[in-house]
Amino acid sequence: MNFDVLVIGAGLAGLVAAAEAADRGLRICVLDQEGEQNLGGQAFWSLGGLFFVDSPEQRRLGIRDCIDLARQDWQGSAGFDRPEDYWPRQWAEAYLEFAAGEKRDWLRNQGMRWFPVVGWAERGGSFAHSHGNSVPRFHITWGTGPAVLEPFIRRVRAAEEKGLVSFRFRHQVDQLIVTNGVVCGARGTILKPDAVVRGGTSSRLPVGEFEINASAVIVTSGGIGGNHDLVRKSWPVDRLGAPPKSMVSGVPSHVDGRMLAIAQQAGGEVINGDRMWHYTEGLRNFDPIWPNHGIRILPGPSSFWCDADGNRFAAPAMPGFDTMASLKAIRDSGSDYSWFILNKTIIKKEFALSGSEQNPDLTGKNIRLLLKRLGSDPPGPVQAFMDKGEDFAVRDTLEDLVVAMNEISGEHRIGIRHLRGQIEARDRAMENSFAKDAQVTAIRGARAYLGDRLMRTAKPHMLLDKKFGPLIAVRLHILTRKTLGGLHTDLAGRVLDSRNQAVPGLYAAGEVAGFGGGGMHGYNALEGTFLGGCLFSGRVAGRSVGT
Repeated sequence: MNFDVLVIGAGLAGLVAAAEAADRGLRICVLDQEGEQNLGGQAFWSLGGLFFVDSPEQRRLGIRDCIDLARQDWQGSAGFDRPEDYWPRQWAEAYLEFAAGEKRDWLRNQGMRWFPVVGWAERGGSFAHSHGNSVPRFHITWGTGPAVLEPFIRRVRAAEEKGLVSFRFRHQVDQLIVTNGVVCGARGTILKPDAVVRGGTSSRLPVGEFEINASAVIVTSGGIGGNHDLVRKSWPVDRLGAPPKSMVSGVPSHVDGRMLAIAQQAGGEVINGDRMWHYTEGLRNFDPIWPNHGIRILPGPSSFWCDADGNRFAAPAMPGFDTMASLKAIRDSGSDYSWFILNKTIIKKEFALSGSEQNPDLTGKNIRLLLKRLGSDPPGPVQAFMDKGEDFAVRDTLEDLVVAMNEISGEHRIGIRHLRGQIEARDRAMENSFAKDAQVTAIRGARAYLGDRLMRTAKPHMLLDKKFGPLIAVRLHILTRKTLGGLHTDLAGRVLDSRNQAVPGLYAAGEVAGFGGGGMHGYNALEGTFLGGCLFSGRVAGRSVGT
């Protein structure tokens, strides 16, 4: 059977593209190398944070936002500086207009809702014109990642019932079919069915072959974060030094980037492959779903952050401020890990764990459970890591904490005198309502925002004051996550070749396309724009394909 459109990858971008194309009456085949239990891809595991500009949620909290401020933040973060950034710049501008315009209404009309307190997940911490969100823009979807997926799964399943959409799971693409210079389908391997849990490592045992013909192909296969060899190969050594020898995976192993090379073989160009977004606050999951499973901490601003030798990082490498600056600071230290030192008062208010499965209150839309976040104890998922996670130590004294930290690392690099001197100096800065310490100033600044004061930032206090609870140390790993570069696309989602000409019949959307254009984020991303990039680029491809 011939289709109008073949969508390769059943994640968020692929589902959006399929839904939009089906609305135009096109006949679509959606295939994925994983089983049906993985429908929705990485979006399922996400916290569901979306970037809006001048939203009702922002206005209700007194946040003054506008597209000019958002554009300033985006351009300062992206740092576009290459000739090939022409289309990424165009995508960035188009996405900003979308985020400040119809994005929220488009999603709301499909049933999506958002938690009323807007988060401020990536603040930058440097100049106003450089990286970071100047104001809170991180809107957590009520129901988290699964609720972001739900409208598009519903739409695509409805189109399936009408005969417009067909799914082919366990179909691994090995080659795009090119006839007379036009991409017109794919061929590959049918894999043995595998009932492994969502996110688990599935079999690669072949049971057959396939060939599917279509008038056009949209590649929506995701990034490279589960393929550490490819991450290291792409690592920007000139900016961040040597790649880490040890990392944890924020995505399953099937997020392997193999479609990038396959699309290149069909004539598509990959640009900005050295631009990537990996987090510095990763924990080894004590109950892993996929190999080397890591969970990210979304920290508030108060934890003391130091390298493997106990040297405190300088601004803007502060918790929740600048991911790339923090990553560079860790790599400059020569180690693959770092430490947070905090106490119970800080952890119960400032630690959130990224992911739908780590936030049962938000994911389950359970208000009673959500209200427990305001209680005297850490949220249940955080407490579970404190009790069972290999990266946590809880002790009453700093001396005992240092012993535990050295036992966790096995390297015995932390000295009590050196660490105590830095923490006590920071604590002295808490004795006045003003201080020269950049982090202390940032903590007080964060509490000027009502949302942070209520839910995300502990009242300033001396870290070593025993009345604020036992001391806690957390070893932090580098956690692989997002690919910022990818297949070069124009504003219609068409994949471009090395001459900047569209490859006939070939489109791309989502992370495999750098969320649009081959890297609309540039060097740095504003938090909340990854899911939004999948939504927007999938919509563009679905509305453009075949026109």
